[in-house]
Amino acid sequence: MLAPLAAVVLIALEQFHIVDETSVPFLSLAGVVLVATVFSAVHFAEIISARIGEPFGSIVLAGAVTVIEVALIVSMMLAPSEGDVTVARDTVFATVMLVLNGVVGLCLLTGGLRHREQSFQSHGAVAAFSVVGVLATLTLILPNFTLAVDGPYYSTVQLAFVTVVSLVLYGTFLFVQTVRHRGDFLDISTPGEAAGHAVPSNGQTALGAAFLALSLAAVIMLAEALAPAVEKGVTAIGFAEAFVGVVIAAIVLLPEGMTAVRAAALNRLQTSLNVSTGSAIASVGLSIPAIAIASFLLGKPLTLGLESEHVVLLALTLFSGTLTLATGRTTILQGVVHLVIFACFVLLAAAP
Repeated sequence: MLAPLAAVVLIALEQFHIVDETSVPFLSLAGVVLVATVFSAVHFAEIISARIGEPFGSIVLAGAVTVIEVALIVSMMLAPSEGDVTVARDTVFATVMLVLNGVVGLCLLTGGLRHREQSFQSHGAVAAFSVVGVLATLTLILPNFTLAVDGPYYSTVQLAFVTVVSLVLYGTFLFVQTVRHRGDFLDISTPGEAAGHAVPSNGQTALGAAFLALSLAAVIMLAEALAPAVEKGVTAIGFAEAFVGVVIAAIVLLPEGMTAVRAAALNRLQTSLNVSTGSAIASVGLSIPAIAIASFLLGKPLTLGLESEHVVLLALTLFSGTLTLATGRTTILQGVVHLVIFACFVLLAAAP
C-alpha cells in the first residue's frame, strides 16, 4: 500500500519540477519505487483473484500485467529522441520466452524437486499453448515473409487484420476458459491440497481494486520518466538494444512469476500454468493490438518480425512446450529443458 503512495509523491515532485528528473538519485529512487509498485499492483490483483476464484483470477493478473507492459513499451516509443521502433517486438518476445521457458521451467523444477511428479489438466494447458503458438507466429514470425512491404513489417491493412484476429482469438480463449470448458483449467486437487487462504471480504476486494488502479496509473507515469534511462543503461554496459525488452519483461513479470512458482511449490501446477500461459497470451493477444493502435495514432513504424536466431528459439520453445504439456504430468527434466532454452535466449539477447 505504501509503494503506490510513494510513487504518487515522486510523480508530483517530477511534474512540478521540484526535483531534477534526470539526476541519478531521482532515477535510482524512481526505479526502486517502480519495481515495488509493480509488486503492489500484482498483490492487489491477487486479492481480487482470491475473491473471484480460478480461472478468473489468472485473467485479472494477466490483465494487470498487460496494462503495465503496454505502458512501458509506449513510454519507450515516446522517448525524447526518435523512439525505439523495435521495443514492442523485443519486449513481447522477451515476455513469451520469460514465461514459457523461464517461469514455466522454474515452476516445473520447483514442483518436481518438492513433489517428484506433478499432474495437471492437459486439455486446458495444450489449448492455451496452441493459442500462444498461433498468436506468436502471426505477430513475430509471419511479418518476415509477407510481400506487401519489406519485412520485418506488416502493411497497414495486414497490421489491422492481425490486430482484429488477435483480439478475436483472445476473446474466444477467454470464453472457453471461463464458460464453455472452465473445468479444463481448474487444479487437480487431492485430499489436503484444496485448503487455501481465507476469501477476502467485499471491503477488502473494493480497496484492492482501488489501489490496483492507483498502482497501474503510477507505474505508467514512472515508466515514462525512466524510459530514456533504461535505454542508456543497456547501451552503456555494452549489451544489444534488444536487451531493453528483457529488462522490461523482467520488471513486469517478476511478481507474477513468483506467484506461479509459489503455486507450483504448493502442488497447484494448473494454477501456475494458467498464470504463465495467460500472461503469454495476453502479452501477444492484447499488447500487440494495443501497441499497433498506438503506432497508428503516433505515426510510428512498428517492427514485428524477429531476427533469424530468435525465430529458431521461438520454434524450439513451441516444440518443447507441446511435448511438455501433452502428457499431463511433469518432472524436473522438463523444467531443466525449458530453463536451458531460457538461458540461451538471455545470452543471445545480450550478445547476439
